[in-house]
Amino acid sequence: MADIRSLHDAVADLVHDGDTLAMEGFTHLIPYAAAHEIIRQGITDLTLARMTPDVIYDQLIGAGLVRKLIFSWGGNPGVGSLHRFRDAVENGWPRPLELDEHSHAGMANRYVAGASKLPFAVLRGYRGSDIPSRTETVATVVCPFTGEELAAVAALNPDVTVIHAQQADRHGNVQLWGLTGVQKEAALAADRVLVTVEEIVDTLEPRPGGVVLPTWVIDAVAHVPGGAHPSYASGYSVRDNAFYQAWDPIARDREAFTQWIEEHVRNEQSAKAVVR
Repeated sequence: MADIRSLHDAVADLVHDGDTLAMEGFTHLIPYAAAHEIIRQGITDLTLARMTPDVIYDQLIGAGLVRKLIFSWGGNPGVGSLHRFRDAVENGWPRPLELDEHSHAGMANRYVAGASKLPFAVLRGYRGSDIPSRTETVATVVCPFTGEELAAVAALNPDVTVIHAQQADRHGNVQLWGLTGVQKEAALAADRVLVTVEEIVDTLEPRPGGVVLPTWVIDAVAHVPGGAHPSYASGYSVRDNAFYQAWDPIARDREAFTQWIEEHVRNEQSAKAVVR
């Protein structure tokens, strides 16, 4: 059963040095507040998994907390490159970054296999790509029924998955709706799950296309209004496009990035609210 806790305490209890950590959300419901709490607590040597690492992972990588990235695409959506990500890969700053790259379909199927408690998933993909030669988590299998050669991807089971959602009830059941990605699969695949939410309600009202995660698959819920900023939470906030544009010159320069992290994330006053 999920406990409703402060973000600080939930992160301290559930996210540990050396963990494989998934922070999912596609354009929408990205758990930035939780990432900032991880930075403040200095939880390090993380292996990060995410289908589309964007600014949230640029910040964690630039803060020096990440040793490996499992991903299928990386960039600042609508703007360009992730400069802290690139600096780590190209120059080893602030530390070298190991990569395990996949296609979107491959990453999604890895989560599905993990959620299904299967060792791998099978798909048609990767043919003609050099990705299989650069990772140990892609192989080929032969279908026992047709003889067709297919791609197999190893299950992805994070130590902890963190997502943001719109609502939780007082029993720790969670509902998210709108543009959803692989949050459900990433949560079901993980050993531990933390969900930050916009609102705690007495009753979850069914929503068209809504996804409900029952309390028994969640370890902790933290009430963090605005916890997805600068991404958005459908029905509660809009995407802060200006932030994504402003991030580009900040992230390009090591000194500017370090100053921003110190001022807007590690500073205790900033820890009390989502910085805009």
